[in-house]
Amino acid sequence: MALSRVCWARTALWGSAATPGPYVTRRLQLVRSGLDWGGPRSSKLHLSPKADVKSLISYVVTKTKVINGKYHRFLGRNFPRFYILYTTFMKGIVSIPPFANYLVFLLMYLFPRQLLIKHFWTPKQQTDFLDIYHALRKQSHPEILCYLEKIIPLISDVGLQWHMTELCTKIQRGTHPAIHDILALRECFSNHPLGMNQLPAFQMKALSRAMLLTPYLPSLLLRHRLKAHTTVIHQLDKALTRLGIAQLTAQEVKSACYLRGLNSTHIAEERCRTWLGEWLQISCSLKEAELSLLLHNVVLLSTNYIGTRR
Repeated sequence: MALSRVCWARTALWGSAATPGPYVTRRLQLVRSGLDWGGPRSSKLHLSPKADVKSLISYVVTKTKVINGKYHRFLGRNFPRFYILYTTFMKGIVSIPPFANYLVFLLMYLFPRQLLIKHFWTPKQQTDFLDIYHALRKQSHPEILCYLEKIIPLISDVGLQWHMTELCTKIQRGTHPAIHDILALRECFSNHPLGMNQLPAFQMKALSRAMLLTPYLPSLLLRHRLKAHTTVIHQLDKALTRLGIAQLTAQEVKSACYLRGLNSTHIAEERCRTWLGEWLQISCSLKEAELSLLLHNVVLLSTNYIGTRR
């Protein structure tokens, strides 16, 4: 107010006939404007460029959550089975834009064997995909058997040499070996040349493929993983023996056989139980140092079993 009085005093001194110049008029307008609005606005009322970016990001995030919520409800209503898989895979693992979810859905539809777990396969897909996987592991069988033939001269015991020759000959002729034919060779697989620590890299790669494990690892890791995998199966065999095969459902029996190298998808349940009984009898007869025989048994016991040659 004091400033306003000074301005009006100056006007009075200049006289009523004197008209203030444009510069003075402009200053008076600015002063009055400032007085009317209570002084210049605080800078806090203006958003800085950084605040603008944060506001935009907050808006996008909010909209994305709304769209994702609608999309989740849509999947839950129209594709319940896929929604279970989607939430299991996506929740808490990755955050992607809503439109990318459709790409995931499309890829799972186009490549169910590679991207979906067995639980989400249709019955026909289960049969077809298990056949594909068994065909892949079966490709390594000739290589594994060929190595067993090659090391026969390296076996120091003549009797064991004869047993190994007989076993390889039976398998090559399409005969399913008996339990005693395999257990007779347990000594060969406890030390040189077929002990777990003496297996060459190429044999470990072939055995890895027979177990549906990747062979593309250094020899040290291949050996460690094969040991661990075989030990787990050996422990499961002991537990399964205590439980009894009769306690297993048909699907559990077929799954147990498939894990141990038998393509059980086209074999009757009773024959699967018979084969699993033979496997358990061999497994539970072996010591930890002889687990290389159990690893090779994936090929020895499954190659010529009834119904496996397709």
